Amino acid sequence: MTKPRIARVWRGRTNPEVADAYEAYNYEVGIKPLIEKALAVQTFREDRKNETEFVTISYWENLESMSRFTGGDPSKIHHLERDKDFLIELPTSVQILRIRHSHGI
Repeated sequence: MTKPRIARVWRGRTNPEVADAYEAYNYEVGIKPLIEKALAVQTFREDRKNETEFVTISYWENLESMSRFTGGDPSKIHHLERDKDFLIELPTSVQILRIRHSHGI
């Protein structure tokens, strides 16, 4: 089994009234293709009073495998077609972290 060495973190925010619709859209159009390429994917949601934040963390063997998925620069954002309709603002970057230690599941 290949161990993940890199985590790619994406964050986006919606208005609460469209959060459920965005979550479903994001899963179908964004997360499903990611699941096919990354070693693992986690999605998170935080509902706040005035906004809902979504966080997606994908895990990769190395920068090269991530670059193949993104088509070049692994830090480049690939916006989904309807992101501009749902998100409060389009994210301009992702966070790429090297996994130093992993404990537990």
